[in-house]
Amino acid sequence: MLTLVKDDPKKLSESFETKGYDGYVVIPAHIMVDKTPGNISVKSNRTLGAIPEVQSKLNNIWNDIKYEELGIDMQKRETLTGSHLNVSAENLKDKNSDGTFAMIIGYAAGFLVYFILLIYGSQVMMGVMEEKTNRIAEVMVSSVKPFQLMLGKIVGIALVALTQFLLWIAFVFIIFNVSKAAVEANPSMGEMVANAQKVFGSVNMGLLLTLFAFYFLSGFFFYSSIYAAVGSAVNEDVREAQSLSFPITLIIIFAIFMLTIAMKDPTSPVAVWTSIIPFTSPIVMMARVAYGVPGTVPYWQLGLSMALLVASFLFMVWFAGKIYRTGILMYGKKPTWKEMIKWALRK
Repeated sequence: MLTLVKDDPKKLSESFETKGYDGYVVIPAHIMVDKTPGNISVKSNRTLGAIPEVQSKLNNIWNDIKYEELGIDMQKRETLTGSHLNVSAENLKDKNSDGTFAMIIGYAAGFLVYFILLIYGSQVMMGVMEEKTNRIAEVMVSSVKPFQLMLGKIVGIALVALTQFLLWIAFVFIIFNVSKAAVEANPSMGEMVANAQKVFGSVNMGLLLTLFAFYFLSGFFFYSSIYAAVGSAVNEDVREAQSLSFPITLIIIFAIFMLTIAMKDPTSPVAVWTSIIPFTSPIVMMARVAYGVPGTVPYWQLGLSMALLVASFLFMVWFAGKIYRTGILMYGKKPTWKEMIKWALRK
């Protein structure tokens, strides 16, 4: 609550707490309506918390003063405050695209890929560490090659993640059929479901789900091979694993920042190149394709992104396999990324 007092500011600064006030604001004298007053400082022990509320109340009072000085009555004031423009976006390259819904779908798909890469990639690393510390790997490499062992670990956990993805799809399918049955039982819900179908119709869900599966699996193989290489190089020390895997996690988090840029402007150079570079494309491209293919994302950009990602994860699986071959049988030494790269370059 604001209370108007006419005390001297210097005296008030010494006694405002004893008078029961949380703070005070000094209003300059002779403020003119045609000239916006300068910065007004809030004197309080809780300054940051007090600013928004005080600023809002002062602006309301200031508006009343301006309206009165300019001769604007209540009816004109209501007209001014109640009149506003609604602005909506229309994609010139894909007129069927709903920008708001595309942004939501793109963010959800990109975040799901981000979530899967972090969670299941870490599971690959922890699984390899467990096999190494329990000396299971020593027995298994006598029967299979280390590269085959690493690839089997990655594929096994990838199938677990894919099963979860298929369960999500089945859940959406069940919800759709339940809502359809509810409409048949209650026709009044028909308009709501029709609007929902119209919104979903603005996005090519079949293409979106196909691309989601591709980028999810390709991105998973790409990053999981790196996580597997890290897991094979460390011992039972979890902090050591976290230290080596931090650069990988940092790149994935960086991709999420690029995702927010791509959602706002999917045709910007930053969005285009980060959706092509394999380190960020599994997450960023999902935000762009929701706006439409080939309207927003030309076929050449999508094809180049997919080709580079496939080539990169094949190379990374081979590269990480060479690190895995040496690291899985090495104990007691704390490795560095420099040493791990030397293992990979060793013939």
